[in-house]
Amino acid sequence: MRVRTSIKMIQISESSDRTSYEHALSFARRQLRSLIERDPDFYPMYTERGRWRHSGEAWTHWCDGFLPGMLWIIAAREPGDAEGDWWSKQAERYSRPLEPRQYDREVHDLGFIFTSTYKRWFDLTGDTQLKSVLVQAGRTMGLRFREKGAYLRSFVSEDSLFIDIMMNVGIIFYAARETCDSGLLDIATRHSLTTRRVLVRGDGSTAHEGLFDLDTGAFLRQSTHQGSSGDSCWSRGLAWALYGFGTVYHYTRDARFLQTAEACAAFYIENTPADGVPPWDYDAPEETRALPDTSAAAIAASGLLQLARLVPDNVKKHYYQAVGRRVLSTLVRQYLGEGDADWEGILKGGVYHLHKKLGVNESVMWGEYFFVEALDRALGK
Repeated sequence: MRVRTSIKMIQISESSDRTSYEHALSFARRQLRSLIERDPDFYPMYTERGRWRHSGEAWTHWCDGFLPGMLWIIAAREPGDAEGDWWSKQAERYSRPLEPRQYDREVHDLGFIFTSTYKRWFDLTGDTQLKSVLVQAGRTMGLRFREKGAYLRSFVSEDSLFIDIMMNVGIIFYAARETCDSGLLDIATRHSLTTRRVLVRGDGSTAHEGLFDLDTGAFLRQSTHQGSSGDSCWSRGLAWALYGFGTVYHYTRDARFLQTAEACAAFYIENTPADGVPPWDYDAPEETRALPDTSAAAIAASGLLQLARLVPDNVKKHYYQAVGRRVLSTLVRQYLGEGDADWEGILKGGVYHLHKKLGVNESVMWGEYFFVEALDRALGK
């Protein structure tokens, strides 16, 4: 059973509450500095009881770009003084070790790893050597493409397509644009169209995984590793789609992808509680239905703010901006780790993997990153 009172039913103000956003970003700075000083050169993934360093399972190696990504966001906002220089040096220090992963064929997450780091680094400095790393990461990502089925395979198996990959396909579009590589453009476009066809449902909800027949490429069924069931709507996956299809529209200006991003946004708005923070799965069973996922909310907030910049209609621009800010304001007012001296993260209430009991009601690095990114977008320069 889904929610009856959604964001759409609440009067939305367009005021940005700038002071609260600046306060939250200041808190994020403090938490990040503390993390760097306490655990130098450590790349965390999720907290246990509010603490980053522990021996919990990782499942897959996909989060290392989020810490340096936040450092680049902060560095870009700082004035050109000693403080700004410190953040830039830390961002470079944590980004540089990721460079060999431009050739990593074991994960489907090279967009997460390099768009958050080397792309921001390049945008800030214009160093062309950084662009070559991004292009190679895009080419490596493109090697995951299966012609039969027309999709980029997930890390779990050859027959598997994840909705998460919509957040990573952008690096292929970037590499295609920068090198005028029509083959890469074709791969990225066909993958996006396949995902649109098999994982996005008619009501704008999404499945986590799609499975294919390896011999024929025929689509077989929707499935999940993270959601409640194969036919449920896992909220983080929905947020990945909302944001990811918007990014694809940014690169292609293909109206089909904007329509899909807006359909996912509409489902989020219609079915998320009035505060803007969704349950971990919209179709979760009774015993876990009340469990929110703030990381899904942070992704959605940033994705909605991105969508506000992409849609041509001014009424929609204001609407998506207002809803994105409402979600962000709830996170700032209700879920900051501030006031809990033992909490090392920025944003409480995230969920990594419920079934594996990993990072449940904790801080998670992608939630931190997209929260900081949403703050940055809401505040502007």
